[in-house]
Amino acid sequence: MQLNPFVLSIVTLISKNFKELQNFLKSISFSKAVRIGIAVTLPIVTGIQLGHLEIGLALGLGAFWSSPSDVSGSVRHKEIGILFSAALVMAASFMGGYLHYETWLSLPVLGVLSFAIAFISVYGFRASLISFSGLLALVLSLGHKAEEMEIYQFAALLGVGGLWYLFLTKIWHGINPKAETEEFLTETYKLTAEFLETRGKLVDPHEDHEKLRSKLLDLQSELTENHETLREILILSRKTSGMSNYQDKRLLIFAQLVEMLETAIANPVNYDRMDALFNAHPQYVNRFQDVIFEMSHQLQLISEAGNDKKNLPTNDKIRQCFEDVRLEIASLRETENYEEYLMLQNFLEYQEKQFTKLKRIKWLLGDPNTMEIDFIDRKVAKRFVALQEYDPVLLVRNFSLKSTIFRHSFRLAVTVMFGYALGSLFPFQNPHWILLTVVVILRPSYGLTKSRAKDRFIGTLIGGAIASGIVFLIHDPYVYGAMGVASLIIALSLVQKNNKASAIFITLSVVFIYAIIQTDVLSVIKFRILDTLVGAGLSYAAMLWLWPTWEFVEINESIQKSVKANKDFLHKIIDFYQRKGNLPTSYNIARKEAFLETSNLNSAFQRMAQEPKSKQRKTDKNYELVVLNHTFLASLASLSIYIQYHKTTEASDRFKIAAKKIEENLGQVLQCLKDKKCDGAEASSNSDPIFKEQLDKLRKLQTRNMASADKENIRELQETHLVWEQLQWLFSTSNHMLKLAASVKRK
Repeated sequence: MQLNPFVLSIVTLISKNFKELQNFLKSISFSKAVRIGIAVTLPIVTGIQLGHLEIGLALGLGAFWSSPSDVSGSVRHKEIGILFSAALVMAASFMGGYLHYETWLSLPVLGVLSFAIAFISVYGFRASLISFSGLLALVLSLGHKAEEMEIYQFAALLGVGGLWYLFLTKIWHGINPKAETEEFLTETYKLTAEFLETRGKLVDPHEDHEKLRSKLLDLQSELTENHETLREILILSRKTSGMSNYQDKRLLIFAQLVEMLETAIANPVNYDRMDALFNAHPQYVNRFQDVIFEMSHQLQLISEAGNDKKNLPTNDKIRQCFEDVRLEIASLRETENYEEYLMLQNFLEYQEKQFTKLKRIKWLLGDPNTMEIDFIDRKVAKRFVALQEYDPVLLVRNFSLKSTIFRHSFRLAVTVMFGYALGSLFPFQNPHWILLTVVVILRPSYGLTKSRAKDRFIGTLIGGAIASGIVFLIHDPYVYGAMGVASLIIALSLVQKNNKASAIFITLSVVFIYAIIQTDVLSVIKFRILDTLVGAGLSYAAMLWLWPTWEFVEINESIQKSVKANKDFLHKIIDFYQRKGNLPTSYNIARKEAFLETSNLNSAFQRMAQEPKSKQRKTDKNYELVVLNHTFLASLASLSIYIQYHKTTEASDRFKIAAKKIEENLGQVLQCLKDKKCDGAEASSNSDPIFKEQLDKLRKLQTRNMASADKENIRELQETHLVWEQLQWLFSTSNHMLKLAASVKRK
């Protein structure tokens, strides 16, 4: 029976939402939220049963405050992070608990403590989460009532609560040690599939290329972030019994996914040339898109299959797609369109490399014979993980208003002091809630602070409205307790996905917990909304007026890092092309850095785009530099892929001269961005005689020899065509970058 289209759409929608719900319930975010829920509620319930609620509450709070540093990464780093969080929570609560002097005396002490704890963030992302735990403990300790328990006893129990959370985390990881790896691999499959699909759409000259390229930059940033997390999980994880073979195979799969990103970014020529070619020969667009879209679809199927080998897709359909493309390209060789033939042949070979990597992923997932696998040396692989520096000198180096973290710490300390003074002067029900809102909302960047302030306030309003309706209808404290725990779990699981929804459930959780111990719940809701409004307003005002960090000042450094990383990668490519032999580890590290810094540059530009228009400078030209860096990297990836998988000829003197010209251009770009010495930028030309002569010579050679050339000669022509096309394109792009850099730096 054929379903009505409307009914079919409803069924599809329900099916999709049900699948998303299933994925959410299986996610590590939800798993962590459940773990925190257990860590918090179990001590409290036990304390109630034994008649020591204050002890259970302290243990639960200690577990809760120590949990933020439990983020994705190596298990060892998580454990150390939780231990440091527990120690800092204990120390901050001890010091904050005694801050009950006159306001004029407490304010400077609170400011110094807030600054010192926030300044820990100079040691990286995990350190910033440890710092967040300490700040939470500090501001909430201001509401501690001494008659409940001695301050030192309360602080000690908070530390024990942190150890309890660490113990629970170790047990949880022991039950399902593969969960984190599998989720991040699944996400990487999906993002890579979407990246391939977007690249496939770019083949069509009639698509909106500007929009698609912007999407590619965003996807590349997400993928690079995922890759960094997976590197830490897979490379730094301890090889335990029964897990060693699993980890080694996943590391090999990850290596294939990294190379798939590089190959997907690579393009044989610039997009304008590709558009012209596909406009002249539209039949190739569909053929190539069939290949690319099918590979994207298969990656999506792999993400859904998980570890079920039976659901892995077969290769039959892709093989047929490749056969269709080869037949079309072969027919072009019989004409006089020799350059177009070589261009398409190179593009086809990139897709064949993708197919090889896709097949290897499926083979590794299909439980191959371990004896046939060449595993990656972990000692070498560790060089790909950026280890955080923990030298105390880093604190001294950042103790300046030039440091973003210093300014953020100073800004936070002043805002906390102001909020505390405000709470002391006016009759707020819980003044420390204002400080809590400031700690949660105020971030180093304007865009993130603004979005958090808006989401937090709207979420609190909605949560307050829902809570008001529920407490009117229900008057059972046990129901309040259950809903409070459930709301807390949902809120924590949504923190990274939807800040507004998370704020709604946090508000519900707070209201339900207070409803158990306080009869005037509406008063709690009213003051919760008021405190959030004040805290959000203070955070936003502080970000605007207290030593603000505007991205237009910082983006120059991000551009420099990206250009330098591309220059280093280019140098490694040139060196390998001349020397041949085995691919050195330093080559792959340079490639990784180039991709990482290009991604960081895109993120920096996105932050700048979120700032007020009055605080943006030369946005269009900066965006052009972001796109040119990405385009330059795409050409580098093309050269990189080709020389890795093909036996190349001896590097000529002309090649060395051309490569040197490109390196010199990038050196000038860096000098221009660094110290404004942009001499010669205006006089530089996007063309050079060496490229014109070589390409003209190549075209004559193609016209004369292509029709009768044997396979070996075709290979040499193909190599020469790709290498010189890319060199010319790299030279032109680097010249354009130099001119843009000069215009951006000009006063």
